[in-house]
Order: sequence, then C-alpha cells, then structure tokens
Amino acid sequence: MTRTLRLQHGLRVLSALAGLAAALLLDGCGTSVVLAPTAAPATSAAPAASVPAQTTLTTATALPGAPIVRGASRWLPVAWSDLPGLNDDNLFEAWNAWLKSCEKPGSVFAPLCPEIRRLSIADAAQQLAWLQTRLQPYRVESPDGNTMPGLLTAYFEPEFEARRSAGAGFATPLYRLPAGLRAGKPWYSRRDIDTLPEAQAALRGQTLLYLTDPVDAMLLQIQGSGRIRVTEDDGREHLVRLAYAGHNGQPYSSVGRWLLQQGELRDASWPGIRAWIAANPQRLQELLWQNPRVVFFKEEALGKFDAGFGPRGAQGVPLTPGRSIAVDPTSIPYGTPVWLASEGPSVTLNRLVLAQDTGSAIVGALRADYFVGWGAAAGELAGRLKQPLRLWVLWPKPVQ
Repeated sequence: MTRTLRLQHGLRVLSALAGLAAALLLDGCGTSVVLAPTAAPATSAAPAASVPAQTTLTTATALPGAPIVRGASRWLPVAWSDLPGLNDDNLFEAWNAWLKSCEKPGSVFAPLCPEIRRLSIADAAQQLAWLQTRLQPYRVESPDGNTMPGLLTAYFEPEFEARRSAGAGFATPLYRLPAGLRAGKPWYSRRDIDTLPEAQAALRGQTLLYLTDPVDAMLLQIQGSGRIRVTEDDGREHLVRLAYAGHNGQPYSSVGRWLLQQGELRDASWPGIRAWIAANPQRLQELLWQNPRVVFFKEEALGKFDAGFGPRGAQGVPLTPGRSIAVDPTSIPYGTPVWLASEGPSVTLNRLVLAQDTGSAIVGALRADYFVGWGAAAGELAGRLKQPLRLWVLWPKPVQ
C-alpha cells in the first residue's frame, strides 16, 4: 500500500482530533499516503441528513448492451441522466486531477489525454459536452447484481513537528528503509525493534526524524505519508514530505479493535483511545505492540507547487484533495474517471473523481476511500466520514 498507505493527522490539536474515529484505527484504510492546506476540501460537500447504510437504492433502467465484468464488479451501461448532480459539479477541479492521471495514463485513456489537456482551459459546459460525447457511464455493481450501497470512507495527510536529532522531548524515531529488508519476507516486528539489540543494530544510521509522540508515529505509519515541519540542528525550519517506502512484512493489526476485544473501550474513537492512554500510561507500550507492522519512509522536498497536491498514490501521480479516490484496482483501473455519489451525516457528494490510489482495506466493487487533503480539518473530516456509496465508471466509447 502506498495511502499513497494518506498516506496520511493534524493531531496536535485534540479538539481537531475528536472525529478521528474507528474507521481509521479499526480498518487501517489509509494509503499514502496526501482543499487548501490545513483545511477540509473546498467542495460542494455540505451537511446532509444521514442515509442508513442498508438503504436499498433505486435502480435505474440499464441501457441495451452487455455488462462488463471486471474483477469483483459488474458494470451496467446507463444514461447520463442517471448520474446525480451531473450539472452542478465544478468540473474544473476534477480536470486538474485528470491532468495528473495523464502523466501516467493506462492504455485505455492515453489516447484521450491530448483532448483532456486542451479542455483544461474550456468552460464547464464544454467539458461536460465532451464527457457525454466521448465517454459512456456504467453503474458499478457487485457481480451478483446486488443494488445495495457500498461504503465510502476518507483519508488524509497528517502534519507534525519533528527534529532532525533527538532531544527536547523529540525521542520517537521514524526510519528510512533498512538494508537487508526483502519484500514479502517478515522482518523484525514493532516489539522487536523496541527490545532486540540486533533489530536496533539493523536500524542504526537509518533514522530520518524524531517525533515527540510514539502514537503519532504509528498513526503516521497507518496513513502512509505526512507533511513534516522539520527543525534542523542549526535551527532552520522547513517543510518536507515523508512518503511511504515500504514496511517490515508484518501484518497490520488495529489497536482500536484490540481495545474493544479486551473490553477496555466500548467506542474505539480517537478521543476514546487518547483518554484510555492518558488513564493507562503504563500500558502504552503494550498497546503499540499490538500492531506489529512498521512502515518506513523516504524524505521528499516539498516546494510551493508540490505543497498544493497530496502524496503520490498507487497510480504514481500526486493526489488531488476532493478529487482523488482509492479503489480496488481489480474492479476499477487506475486513472479511470468515476462519478461518485454519497449522502450521509458528514457530507453530500455528487462529483467527478479519479481512481488514483488503493489501500489494504479497499476491496470490492463498491468501496472507495476519498482523499480529503491535509491538516487538522481534513483529519477531522476523514475520521468521521463513513457512509453509503454509489459509483459510475466513465469509460471511453468505441471509436466510430
């Protein structure tokens, strides 16, 4: 996983963390893991009434033509009029994400990229007319044709303060990929790294930065990437990105789920976990060791232009807040434009997005993780967004 494990916590302010709920800590949905900086996405998302997760959706009449079966999904051709909110979306925002996908397009969409680039300066009416001329919408279903809604969650890119050297409370290391680590082969666990001299010797000289909080470090690893304000040894401060480089080959295990199973908590929300840690500081190490997976990072410069985008997702292109989603690539290929519709207590979304990332918990036809940006406000939204989902793939029409 990259979200490009989002990859991604504005966790320094406790009030902003109130919503970082069990969706993150129970499911490990973050990918790489990367609105405006430090803000939730400036989208058409507005508070909406809750839609029960088991609501059966009205099924539109499919157009003539055989469905497309791909992985764990079935695509049924439908009319453009079936897409909710089609005429209300700000397509210009989505076009920015599409231009990124055209940096590494697959064979299906590569022929369209010259037109996509030319249309980047067109108005919304011209862009919509082009979509309807060149693409066919397909409603995404499970292979058995089940019309129950899927699940939408969200992820983000956390922000932390760090020091280049240990001291002044900065004592929790973040590591680069160690030598001798082989992909697919189990390496030392989190507990081993904390307790075994040979594991510590293997990591000698591999420290990138130091954080103040070991819980923050693990949460950064769950998201897979983060923006870090680094203080160098000479006092200089600058912003970098820690991007996912690999992991230790150990399985991911949720500390939130462990607390629930132990009967320590009834609600594994972030405030609940933080409160438990405050009440049981002597058990912090025990809690952390329940997740044996450790993620390693690489440091990337974060200039002014790059800071306007998130980390690179699994497609290999930077994520765009509010317009990039993580999908199951066996069901929806990377780089595919997707119409997303979701209503719930957190947001109402009817918009064009791009499939540009994946995550270990993102499996199946109607499952997506929505990249909401970076900072505390994005983290608060990511923590509480868990609601029903509908998807339509927009696929090129055959060339006449």
